[in-house]
Amino acid sequence: MGKPRSVWVSSVSIRVYPWLITNFGINVFAPSDSQWMAQALRLAERGLYSTSPNPRVGCVLVRDGKSVGSGWHQRAGEPHAEVYALREAGGAARGATAYVTLEPCSHHGRTPPCAEALIEAGMARVVVAVQDPNPEVAGAGIARLRAAGIAVESGLMEAEARELNVGFFARMTRGTPWLRSKIAMSLDGRTALGNGKSQWITGDAARQDVQRWRARSCAVLTGINTVLADDAQLNVREIGGMIPAPRGGASNPPSPPTHPSPPLSGREEGGASAPPLTRGGQEEGLRQPLRVVLDSQLRIPLEARVLYGGGRTLVYTALHDERKIGLLQDLGATVAVMPDGNGQVDLPAILRDLAQRGCNEVLVEAGSILNGALLRAGLADELLLYIAPQLLGDAARSMAQLGELTSLEQRVGLKWQDMRQVGKDLRISVKVEKANPPQSPLARGEALLP
Repeated sequence: MGKPRSVWVSSVSIRVYPWLITNFGINVFAPSDSQWMAQALRLAERGLYSTSPNPRVGCVLVRDGKSVGSGWHQRAGEPHAEVYALREAGGAARGATAYVTLEPCSHHGRTPPCAEALIEAGMARVVVAVQDPNPEVAGAGIARLRAAGIAVESGLMEAEARELNVGFFARMTRGTPWLRSKIAMSLDGRTALGNGKSQWITGDAARQDVQRWRARSCAVLTGINTVLADDAQLNVREIGGMIPAPRGGASNPPSPPTHPSPPLSGREEGGASAPPLTRGGQEEGLRQPLRVVLDSQLRIPLEARVLYGGGRTLVYTALHDERKIGLLQDLGATVAVMPDGNGQVDLPAILRDLAQRGCNEVLVEAGSILNGALLRAGLADELLLYIAPQLLGDAARSMAQLGELTSLEQRVGLKWQDMRQVGKDLRISVKVEKANPPQSPLARGEALLP
């Protein structure tokens, strides 16, 4: 029959939806369906900073037009959204409709399958925003519910649900995280003066906003040139008042409080330690993202601040220097040797490795060399641009070294996502549509990458 289509109908004609699904593969949604799913998405956003490597999921149970239970997934290893909602609803769940932002799981992992829990609770109908891209689920949860006689529809507010878990979908479908490059620049696209000075181009509000993007990311990635120039710690610090994220993601995410995070054990927490949560799901602590440094020749100083201050640090290098590697490991850092055959680090292999470590979203905070390398290689997914109302001139450094383009076919295509004012600056989000690398010395790898 193919993928079911979704249509909107009046509350009167909703009575015919089982017949339409059976005969035409059409999902029929009433206006109230959208309202309840929107509520489930808002609940899912409450896990914005804590669920990694799991997706952010919300669930609302509705019976006779009223909510009888709701919940959201709080962090890996703890109950899923459906379980929290069922616990709150109790016996009122029987005959209810469940609105879930992601297909209920059907496999036994660290928690029991949610599809079975919904079946045992006597659900009459389940509305799913989007099918789970995890190969262990991928439609099996929906199939199990339908086999039990439950009416299931999917596709309601699918775009919003996908965007909320853009990193999870990327990791599951292509084996790499969602790569988001944060760039602070002047109105003429310059990120630093010719002498390298860049502190500060943007204002306090913009820098505070970046803290929230760090907090939602599994890892913050930078290059050795940025470490040497700025000596940034790349951890999550003060979080002030809320500034909405781009539409389709977390439209108004809660600001997480800062709290020292315990050390990691293993590779299942997305390279970051998850915060403890209260029963109600409010954050009591803050997950620190994994700090990733690309350093082909192991030039990182042992006193670099990125090696200290809480959280874990992972250094990728192309150099087999056992002495330097040992010294970094003594400081608690992890070192992975991933050469590309040209004396530089292998960028695609690094992203695959980060996905294997459970990273969904990676925030890049780097200079023009690494930004350009990621764009030329087609690895950057999104640019988060903070633009200050100032001009730095043509002698200042550009946002990305793309090399000389000899044809417009080589340009990097972008798609507008969101624009809003943050303090005195603008924040613009664009998604990368296409990147055809120019055959310049930079593209051939002759210039030094981090």
